[in-house]
Amino acid sequence: MQGFGVDIGGSGIKGCLVDLDRGELVGERLRIETPQPSLPGPVYDVVAQIVNHFEWTERVGVTFPGVMKHGVAYTAANVDKSWIGTDVDAGLDALIPGTVETLNDADAAGIAEMRYGAGRDRGGVVLMLTFGTGIGSALFVDGHLVPNTEFGHIQVDGEDGERRASAAAREREELSYPEWAQRVDRYLDVLEAGVWPDLIIVGGGVSKKAHKWVPLLSTRTPVVPAELQNDAGIVGAALAAHERIDVTRTAPAAPGSDG
Repeated sequence: MQGFGVDIGGSGIKGCLVDLDRGELVGERLRIETPQPSLPGPVYDVVAQIVNHFEWTERVGVTFPGVMKHGVAYTAANVDKSWIGTDVDAGLDALIPGTVETLNDADAAGIAEMRYGAGRDRGGVVLMLTFGTGIGSALFVDGHLVPNTEFGHIQVDGEDGERRASAAAREREELSYPEWAQRVDRYLDVLEAGVWPDLIIVGGGVSKKAHKWVPLLSTRTPVVPAELQNDAGIVGAALAAHERIDVTRTAPAAPGSDG
């Protein structure tokens, strides 16, 4: 069984066919640089280009880096602020053959990890964090998603946590992995004080090098790298579209959990 997912990010937009039985990409994904400025129209065109490249005509899942409610963007992180208040579903439906299901990018990644990856069969409170241009978050309670948490914007020492602890911050300030791990540690200290998770899953591109920084963390909560790594957003978007999930109301329970 196949689906299709597209992951809109601040620096790149990527999409691919997805094997929904295994939670894996089918073939090579296509990645195109995010237009600058990242206005809705040019981004829609890139998403349509990716979908058309694969000649996909059925339902499409699309992630967006911001709070999403019923297809409308309420915030816009690391993309142009003109997205706020935009009906993203409608804009994409006008260009793409299949029906579009939009959702927050970190929520999509979390859905994928809970179904296929590091959160599979895990109950309790599971927190997924994606480290990239910013920090995305997805919170699950006994396998059920609490949507649009946006924990990347919690205040840490007077500024947004993602400003100091995102993967982009590491690159921008040319931090070594040990130096950056100290930043992440401080961010997680603040987050743990408010959420008290049972497991933290770290994803995004930097999860491929988890061995360089995860062992340096001193959190009380176990921290594990995402198994789907940077493909989780695409996989979760495809799954959400296939199962017609409206994450503003509900999300799929992880296999083995109640509900």
